Amino acid sequence: MSPPKAKRATRKKTAARRKAVRRPIGQPALKIAILSRKRTLYSTRRLVQAAKQQGHQAQVIDTLKCTLVLEPPQTIVLYKGEPVGDMDVVIPRIGASITGYGLAVVNQFDMMGVPVLNNSVPIARSRDKLRCLQLLTRFGVEIPRTAMARTPSDVPVALERVGGLPAIVKLLQGTQGVGVMIARTLQEIEGILDTMWDLGQEILIQEFIAESKGKDVRALVVGDRVIAAMRRTAREGEFRANIHRGAEGQPIELEPAYADAAVKATRIIGLEVAGVDLLESDDGPKIMEVNSSPGFEGLEAATHLDIAGAIIEHAVRFATAHAQGWSKKRLI
Repeated sequence: MSPPKAKRATRKKTAARRKAVRRPIGQPALKIAILSRKRTLYSTRRLVQAAKQQGHQAQVIDTLKCTLVLEPPQTIVLYKGEPVGDMDVVIPRIGASITGYGLAVVNQFDMMGVPVLNNSVPIARSRDKLRCLQLLTRFGVEIPRTAMARTPSDVPVALERVGGLPAIVKLLQGTQGVGVMIARTLQEIEGILDTMWDLGQEILIQEFIAESKGKDVRALVVGDRVIAAMRRTAREGEFRANIHRGAEGQPIELEPAYADAAVKATRIIGLEVAGVDLLESDDGPKIMEVNSSPGFEGLEAATHLDIAGAIIEHAVRFATAHAQGWSKKRLI
């Protein structure tokens, strides 16, 4: 197949898989709020598009332009000075840079009785890497061995507990690979820790899974199932397999053990939608991170699946169940 024909075939395949899912006859159109700093971001645009394709109304609300008002017994969200109209469900897209205020906005909608797909508590859990890993460990989910130290004298023992050098060093609240480093000598790790501690940053020391060889797996969980997955391969000279850092993604069919681990991790943290990053170790899947606002541009490009449509469908089911008095039990 010639390259132009191959591209046309790929576009047709993508269009077919993204074919609009119409809402069932008799199901009312919902008002869906998407909390996002920019409506031009890929994931935000796709969610708006998918909502409209399914016959719903979607409004993008800039999180930082919300004013939160408490007038007992009422809680109100003002957007650009006006009360936000009645919403049937909220889909938060809270970036790491606005976590604090974003959580307050999400919580305000929750207090107003609006169903929120990922509420403030599980978002906060996912943003604190140590808290997230503590919860996963408590419920028996495999993770890379991890330690946290606060004094130079404790570093050698911490390194020994995670399997020695080389080791991964991570900022407690980094994102998209930012603040993730590899240390190959004791001098390197001590230098990194001293610098970060001086800047008031907390650091995790983590086991280096050599057999992963610059690869990891991103699984997108919606509700209680993995709807798409890809293997990410870091570009040459880079050990972080993040799409934002030039990694390439290839679609994969997850083995049951990996899918089960991703879904269980999502349940433990309490999320409805999550991007779960896993390492493929000789001992099976190891969860690295659970992301509460996963971007899915790379995943849609790799798999040609309508991920935005699946998220909207789940948001509608979630809102409908909420209106009927249903609540979902979590592990914690």
